[in-house]
Amino acid sequence: MERMTAVFPEEDFFVLSSLPPSPTQKRLALVVTLALLATFLLAAGPFSHIQTNRVAAFVPAYATALVLSEGITAYLLFSQFAIFRTRALLVISSGYLFTALMAIAWFLMFPGVFAQEGLIGGIQGRAYIYFFWHTGFPFFVMVYALTKDADPKKRYWNGTVRAAIFWSVLITTAVVSVLAFFLATQNSALPRVELDPLHFSPLWLYFAVPMAALIILALLVLWARRRSILDLWLMVVMCAYIIEIWLSYFPLAVAYGFGWYASRIFGLFASSLVLWVLLYEITTLYARLLLAVRAQRREREARLMTGDTIAASIAHEVQQPLSGMITSADAGLRFLNRSMPDLDEAKGAFEQIVADGHRAAAVIKSIRTLFKTQNQNRVTFDVNKLIEDTLALVQEDLQKHRITVERKLDEHLPQTTGDRTQLQQVVLNLMTNAIDSMAGISGSRILSVQSGLDDDGGVSISIADTGEGIGSLDIDRIFNPLFTTKPHGMGMGLSICRSIVEAHNGRLWVAPNTPRGAVFHTSIRYRRA
Repeated sequence: MERMTAVFPEEDFFVLSSLPPSPTQKRLALVVTLALLATFLLAAGPFSHIQTNRVAAFVPAYATALVLSEGITAYLLFSQFAIFRTRALLVISSGYLFTALMAIAWFLMFPGVFAQEGLIGGIQGRAYIYFFWHTGFPFFVMVYALTKDADPKKRYWNGTVRAAIFWSVLITTAVVSVLAFFLATQNSALPRVELDPLHFSPLWLYFAVPMAALIILALLVLWARRRSILDLWLMVVMCAYIIEIWLSYFPLAVAYGFGWYASRIFGLFASSLVLWVLLYEITTLYARLLLAVRAQRREREARLMTGDTIAASIAHEVQQPLSGMITSADAGLRFLNRSMPDLDEAKGAFEQIVADGHRAAAVIKSIRTLFKTQNQNRVTFDVNKLIEDTLALVQEDLQKHRITVERKLDEHLPQTTGDRTQLQQVVLNLMTNAIDSMAGISGSRILSVQSGLDDDGGVSISIADTGEGIGSLDIDRIFNPLFTTKPHGMGMGLSICRSIVEAHNGRLWVAPNTPRGAVFHTSIRYRRA
């Protein structure tokens, strides 16, 4: 047989059998237990003498629900054992499989369902199978509690997982089958615990007391060794088991009475409680895994913006001020090369070169801050003034491509706090993209710029164009690093813009414009009251 190495304890800190319960889970378990106790007091007190009739469909529905809930619980616990290989999980998994199989045997022996005396055995077999059913599971619970804190060398299964599960299922099934066969064939020889399908004999006391005592013992062992979420809810299950036993025999030892029906409801609750907890914890862990995968994907995308990508980002962002510097230098040289040099114009051109140089330095500094995740250089500024300054930077391109600018700026917009250089790069990038999108089209070319407050109190900036627009297939990936729709684009501008906006607790998104083009919306959360 193939041998497998044991799983190290550090690897199972997310499994239900070792993850400690939170204070909220402890409070919830207490509330559930108190609700069970309150319901029990009502069922055993004021409502105990209510006359009820036999409902033919109740037992089949009850048994089916039991088998399904306990069978699914066993499957999920076996699945956890296959991952973490703790012997305690193997024991409690076998315990839930045991209860599911015993529920099947109880159902087959129940009189009046398939046959008058039961499909197999008889009414005595039904009573005895119930006894072994409700004493067997507490035994599994005690073995689980005693095994889970064993020495690490004994705590983990060292063999193959398939072999462990196979032999557990085989042995559990064999035990239940042998027990059911014996009770079915020896029905007439068994001491009469039931006088008829409705009434119990005085011997019921010899059944109720041992069952209740074993359940209480299992509860005490769990309490002494409680460590995990599974321990916590198994204790609640044991409490429900005690209530079920009590209502089955007290105050009236009669089938189909109100207490009998109530006890079966408690039994169904007990059988499905761990299943609900398992499903909840699995859903919670799945959600955490999804968030981790998303975070890993974002980290991977962020890593793309290193090395050559950072160089591409810097080249992309400083292209605009460098182009302005070249244009101003050419203009200054022309003014100086005239027969009568125009010194004032040349001076203005050189001053523009200095301004563009300072802007390029500020852009590089802001990019370094962005990549190094340093604290942003936040200042208070006027968003409308930022928009007007940015429009001045692209004025030459607007005139070159005969683009009309429409302004809808909120004059009552409050001052905004943030990194002005970075946010101006966002607005400049969006305006430049809009200009490029409209450069090659015929018809009206309109750049619409709007500012205001959004519904959440953030400052919003919208930049719309009447250009080529963004295809439906590209709209979801337009902000991805290195993705571009331009023939000579680098695919970094919008990715950097979104990173800057998100660093300001805002968001950046795009939508189709009407009748054509695209509109980019920016919402910034850094704002003074």
